[in-house]
Amino acid sequence: MTTQDIDDAIFAADVAQEAGQLLLEVKSAATETGRELGRLGDTRANTYILGRLARDRPGDAVLSEESADDSARLGAERVWIIDPLDGSREYGMNGRSDWAVHVGLWEAGKGMTASAVAQPAVATVYSTADVRAPAPQSGRPKLIVSGSRPPYYIDALAADVHGEVVTMGSAGAKAMAVVRGDADAYVHSGGQWEWDSAAPVGVALAAGLHCSRIDGTPLLYNQAHPYLPDLLICRPELAETLLRGIAKHATREADSGRVAMAREYIKSLVSHDATKLRLSASCSRVENGQSTGASGAFIRNEIENGVQYTAIRNIREVTFREWDTNVVARFVLDFDGGSAVSVTEHFEIPAGDITAITAIIEPA
Repeated sequence: MTTQDIDDAIFAADVAQEAGQLLLEVKSAATETGRELGRLGDTRANTYILGRLARDRPGDAVLSEESADDSARLGAERVWIIDPLDGSREYGMNGRSDWAVHVGLWEAGKGMTASAVAQPAVATVYSTADVRAPAPQSGRPKLIVSGSRPPYYIDALAADVHGEVVTMGSAGAKAMAVVRGDADAYVHSGGQWEWDSAAPVGVALAAGLHCSRIDGTPLLYNQAHPYLPDLLICRPELAETLLRGIAKHATREADSGRVAMAREYIKSLVSHDATKLRLSASCSRVENGQSTGASGAFIRNEIENGVQYTAIRNIREVTFREWDTNVVARFVLDFDGGSAVSVTEHFEIPAGDITAITAIIEPA
């Protein structure tokens, strides 16, 4: 590790720790709860981290969950990939400590280098500057997965390795459980973004752990579309066995990044939760020839609070077709009272944000 690497790692740890302290202060003083508290924390932490990067690393590019994606990063030599609040759902709940702050540096030709993950609720920061390998394994392997989106094959995989399945929020918290030695593997399928795993993977690699896609291929960062559907972080001695078991049981094809973004929009029509939507600031929406949204903020607010969405109860018969930067979804929406409509929805997704939505809605 070079002197610059160490300096960057110390800087990453300091930024993550300070952002985490800010999040604790926000949580303590806030009148908001739940989803709104998570959004407030995301915004405040993002503002702080972007300010530190602009002041102390002004020549570097940034990819943040809470900021618009700037394609200029694709030509940069150094890109900070940050998640200001990983696990905003858990942050908004009382008594949960499984949320984190991710600050990681991607360098051209090197991948993830200087990285840090802070877990403020337990007053801990993990950094590539000083992380150590976990203690030797003993007992049944513990496989840690998302509590809300566990891999569909996890029970079969656990049976293969005689393992125990443990659930937890926040990708960073799960990855750091493996780094500490509290778990032996973190297995995820079903969609993530680069900022969800970049800094945790940087720290895990520095600790000597295996990190890859679930098919064993490398985890690549600073890509044109910042979507990573799956990953495996584990003790190196378990990697071959786990990859072999996943190959046997993981039979479903993963969504592409653009299809995943379109799917998230469709899901939000029923959940009325637009937290995970990637909409550009100027995103437009047209339905049956009429403009129904001229900004990402307006569309999000309509999905969560618009009375026209409250009667939607179910989505079915969903299909997708993707080409170039386009995704077309076809599906049926069921409403209260038994009525239904058929929807053909076109999404324009040039990079990490949906920029335009055009829908044809007709009786089912």
